[in-house]
Amino acid sequence: MLKYRVITALILIPIVIAALFLLPPAGFGLVIIAISGLAGWEWAQFIGWHSQGKRIATGVGFAALLVLMQASLPDFDHLLDTAMIKNSLWAGLFWWVAAILLVVSYPNSANMWKNSVLLKLLFGILTIVPFYCGMMTLRMLGYSTNSYTGAWWLLYVMLLVWAADSGAYAFGRLMGKHKMAPKVSPGKTLEGLVGGLITAGVVSWLFTRFAPITEVPNHLLLISGIVVIVSVFGDLAESMFKRVSGIKDSSQLIPGHGGVLDRIDSLTAAIPVFAGLVFLVSSGFQM
Repeated sequence: MLKYRVITALILIPIVIAALFLLPPAGFGLVIIAISGLAGWEWAQFIGWHSQGKRIATGVGFAALLVLMQASLPDFDHLLDTAMIKNSLWAGLFWWVAAILLVVSYPNSANMWKNSVLLKLLFGILTIVPFYCGMMTLRMLGYSTNSYTGAWWLLYVMLLVWAADSGAYAFGRLMGKHKMAPKVSPGKTLEGLVGGLITAGVVSWLFTRFAPITEVPNHLLLISGIVVIVSVFGDLAESMFKRVSGIKDSSQLIPGHGGVLDRIDSLTAAIPVFAGLVFLVSSGFQM
């Protein structure tokens, strides 16, 4: 299993970096739409649609929705001037506050939604659509001046999440005693969360010191800390949906890693929350 995870990571990481830095906005958007469509295909199981026909229809539906959104954009340079994008980011912020409450109060919270197809479909929309909007908004940051600025900040959020995940695993194994959400994911501990925050803080410091960037978000450390915590709950939220659905992995698309959602669950929370906090709640970037 470890061998497959390493091989898959060695293949996927260069592809991710190439997509971030080399694709034009429209092409990058189509890649995110394809990933989101696969995530929608997997989300169908959370809704209770296990037949392949319903799962494919769900994935196509998510992809088609995002294609329509991208096609309706007047341009890529002023995404935050578009009500659709701005409202989606606000929806993402409110959804992840609600999702955290659902995780913290599980299993009692599941009684409110586990038998509702509409609510579980809505949860999927609120997870995947703001993720797409956050990815595009960050990618287009300063694009007309420097086409790589947004790519660096997207890479920053990804590195933040990956570092937090690795730090949480290491600290949790060494010192973990107090469970975060034992009824959702018994392996996650508060000590691991603290370790994840520490490693993410180191990555944040290294990034701002060595990355080729000229502008930094106001309150970057505070925003990054919030994003790390929310990313952990992104992972926990997917674990909660899988537990209610009675499945172990969202799919077997990625050898050694499970499905697309298993790989991007933390990012579906981190990306829209980072974008929302920077652009909507804080005051953007400064020199």
